[in-house]
Amino acid sequence: MAGVPTEVPSDVDRGDLMAYCLMLGDDALILSHRLQQWVTRAPELEDELAIANIGLDLLGQARLLLTRAGEVEGAGRGEDALAYLRDPGEFRHVALAEGEDADFAHLVARLLVFATWRLALLDRLTGSRDPVLAAIAAKGVKEVTYHREYAAQWVVRLGDGTELSHERMQAGLDAVWPLTAELFRPHAIESRLAAAGVAVDSSRLRDEFVAVVEQVQEAATLRHPADGGVDTSGLESVGGRDGVHGEKLVAILEEMQGLARAMPGSTW
Repeated sequence: MAGVPTEVPSDVDRGDLMAYCLMLGDDALILSHRLQQWVTRAPELEDELAIANIGLDLLGQARLLLTRAGEVEGAGRGEDALAYLRDPGEFRHVALAEGEDADFAHLVARLLVFATWRLALLDRLTGSRDPVLAAIAAKGVKEVTYHREYAAQWVVRLGDGTELSHERMQAGLDAVWPLTAELFRPHAIESRLAAAGVAVDSSRLRDEFVAVVEQVQEAATLRHPADGGVDTSGLESVGGRDGVHGEKLVAILEEMQGLARAMPGSTW
């Protein structure tokens, strides 16, 4: 970010911008943590490295976004304070980021959905009026392009593989699909910032997302989850952007924040 102007546009609400940076940063931070839990569990050594690198990419994005959130807030909180010292209700990530994966097929299904959505978002965010967000997005586009390709290759490999791998791949896609509704339901903060040319209206990402996922599904010989009667009831209650999360997040934060909370202010 060296040389990138940090001034917030004068007509942009700083509270909204800070919250939006938290949303995007928390998405990356929490999924990065989940991906790290797969190191030593992947099917091949090459995938150990790939998953670790994807997790590190997302962690890097999270660091930049949380740093920007702290700068905009102006209260002296940096990336570490925002990552380690917030309670569950203060996190703003989508529910898709925090879920556990039953198996590797579930993992790559979730990564495909997340990366396809995030790539469409970051690609549009490169035109943000906030210069820092635009720069972070430009860097992230290159990284998430690989994330999407990696996940798509595995979805096709498993979906169009053996009877068992096909069954598990379909089950993984069915499991994550209900969580996609939240991805395209703009929060009021997103809508205000999108109108100001700073954020992205997430409802406008759906067509690109569907086109990409359907292309992968076809190559993988998978049916669309909705065609299999996947239950999408109760989706309106999903409100990660408003800090509504489940017990899974509590467990993640206990693991992620434990040392920092036990030894506040320590440095290494």
